[in-house]
Amino acid sequence: MKFDTPATSNPIDQLKIIGHAVDRIDGALKTTGAATYAYEQHEAAPDAAYGYAVGSAIARGRIASMDVSAAQRSPGVIAIVTAENAGKLGKASWNTARLFGGPEIQHYHQAIAVVVAETFEQARAAAQLVQVKYITEQGNYDLAGSRDQAAMPKSGKADTKVGDFAGAFAQAAVRFDATYSTPDHAHAMMEPHASIASWEGDQLTVWTSNQMVDWGRTALATTLGIPKARVRLVSPYIGGGFGGKLFLRSEAVLAALAARAAKRPVKVALTRPFMFNNTPHRPATIQRIRIGATRDGQITAIGHETWSGDLAGGKPENAVQQTRLLYAGANRMTATRLAVLDLPEGNAMRAPGEAPGLMALEIAMDEMAEKLKIDPIMFRIINDTKVDPENPDRPFSQRRLIECLRTGAERFGWKQRNARPGQKREGQWLIGIGVAAAFRNNMNMKSGARMRLNRSGIVTVETDMTDIGTGSYTIIAQTAAEMMGVTLDKVVVKLGDSDFPVSAGSGGQWGANSSTAGVYAACVKLREAVAQKLGMDPAKAEFTDGMVRTGGNSAPLGSAAEGGEIVAEDTMEYGDLSKRFQQSTFGAHFVEVAVDAATGETRIRRMLAVCAAGRILNPKSARSQVIGAMTMGVGAALMEELVVDKRTGFFVNHDLASYEVPVHADIPHQEVIFIEETDPMTSPMKAKGVGELGLCGVGAAISNAVYNATGVRVRDYPVTLDKLIAKMPASA
Repeated sequence: MKFDTPATSNPIDQLKIIGHAVDRIDGALKTTGAATYAYEQHEAAPDAAYGYAVGSAIARGRIASMDVSAAQRSPGVIAIVTAENAGKLGKASWNTARLFGGPEIQHYHQAIAVVVAETFEQARAAAQLVQVKYITEQGNYDLAGSRDQAAMPKSGKADTKVGDFAGAFAQAAVRFDATYSTPDHAHAMMEPHASIASWEGDQLTVWTSNQMVDWGRTALATTLGIPKARVRLVSPYIGGGFGGKLFLRSEAVLAALAARAAKRPVKVALTRPFMFNNTPHRPATIQRIRIGATRDGQITAIGHETWSGDLAGGKPENAVQQTRLLYAGANRMTATRLAVLDLPEGNAMRAPGEAPGLMALEIAMDEMAEKLKIDPIMFRIINDTKVDPENPDRPFSQRRLIECLRTGAERFGWKQRNARPGQKREGQWLIGIGVAAAFRNNMNMKSGARMRLNRSGIVTVETDMTDIGTGSYTIIAQTAAEMMGVTLDKVVVKLGDSDFPVSAGSGGQWGANSSTAGVYAACVKLREAVAQKLGMDPAKAEFTDGMVRTGGNSAPLGSAAEGGEIVAEDTMEYGDLSKRFQQSTFGAHFVEVAVDAATGETRIRRMLAVCAAGRILNPKSARSQVIGAMTMGVGAALMEELVVDKRTGFFVNHDLASYEVPVHADIPHQEVIFIEETDPMTSPMKAKGVGELGLCGVGAAISNAVYNATGVRVRDYPVTLDKLIAKMPASA
């Protein structure tokens, strides 16, 4: 099915099941331990041996020699795979570094061997006996020190320009110019990167934790140098991804190589330190923002420059992308520069680009509002735009930022805020509230599904779409039930298998809308086949309450399959609507903080997110995504920072003991409001993504609240007490 004209009325609009706060259909499996994750596929891959990864102890250089003799003699060892016996390995375009290193070393903890043994403990013990001698080379691990050497990226639209930014900024009545920084961040998802691999002849099956099954399958075939048809990837449940499992990672390659060498299934899970240094992270940024405005608050010039780093051949963190679209301004400029760093690979992490970009931009907007003596919300409203600021002929499909801001201000009690910082106090605590706009682009991805109908009226959905804890099983079941006119207990959903039709996968906030649109397309095909079997006009047939009706005729849905199962398959593809209309999601984040007047300790007291993101397919699971994202925003604002050892090139705090993330005690009351909205430009579902929107802007809202509480402006994240204490109000 081709979606190239705006959606009109269709069966989804009945909203009998879609749009309702349905409990997760996979919830009982997960809470009882019956959901089998990648490392738990004991029945599918019996008698699996254990693989333990050996990682490079240097960040840049070469392996001079590797002695595995002691490890081979260790109890229980079955096989050891190194670059010498792994065979020729390729590299997929999604990966910056090679997933199996040696003799060249590209980053710290690059996988250089895997030891296979009967038990995990035996494999771990033997791995410690592998002796490696290195030739160390000088590496570059400092973004700030590399800022002047950073270059324009070779791919993508690195620089943009509209009008005369430099001239307009110089002539602006009020000018603002500041630099901000965000540190490297780890995904720190609950489930580690884990895979089990098994060979049957030349056919490879890998049960893995991967967000994009077809991408992973393609990349694994490319890496191993075998036809894609000989690779099957299975990923039914994923315990968190956040972009860290968007692409093939080393443990899947290690498991495949180890299983081939051991001639039996092998399971590999990366340890937490290995995850932090071996798998991708969100790269640090340095961002300079300049805003020029008239005295009444109209932006006349806005410029955003960003610097980030990655391994040679990598890509930048696109922290300027929201600035190109969020606010009006006739004269505009963005610039992106990339430094070559020898740190572990920087790549996608939840809301890449907008998350760190808004952490800077939305502080700058508050700082400029204060300089203009205008309320921060009003300053944002004054500079709203209904068209793409870089291309005024291209309108937004929907844009309800003002409504989000005003709704949130009313619900949160913004009128009670004292614009003068450091004025509200409750005992030892200084109290402040802050706001930030939320923005994340909507992306549509081609997505397919296969539908099956049996004589009992059971509808089965098959698609390689994944569920990373976000509720894919449930919204796909809701879509199929709505389209086929059955209750949810009549729908079976099968996900995460490369034998199924290729879907959008989970990432970039595109998963929900795109995957359900693919199911919609396949359901249209199934409805046509059912109607024809029953001798009805497909264009007039109504599917409701388990029945199919046209005029005075009706028949049970399952009766169409009396002669055998009916199978229908289709893929939703997209035309140029996303080019003709800018498709984005909008929101507003409000936060109240309390800062200890003596110590500078910051505590979150309450949070509110107001989101406009098209039709909300399941308000319950959508709310869960948003409050999870808000929690992640607290971490980014107040505690998360991968500390780089700039001498040897690794992340020092590479575990959950020293890399701090929010816990229950850090998170108070969270409220989420969804603005009523449908967007017919996005898909027949009229939906958009929302999971990443819940993160975008949270860090800035917290930082702005801390400033309102204390009068101390922190531009370098995280906002920790050491950055506040020396500048706290004298009354403290």
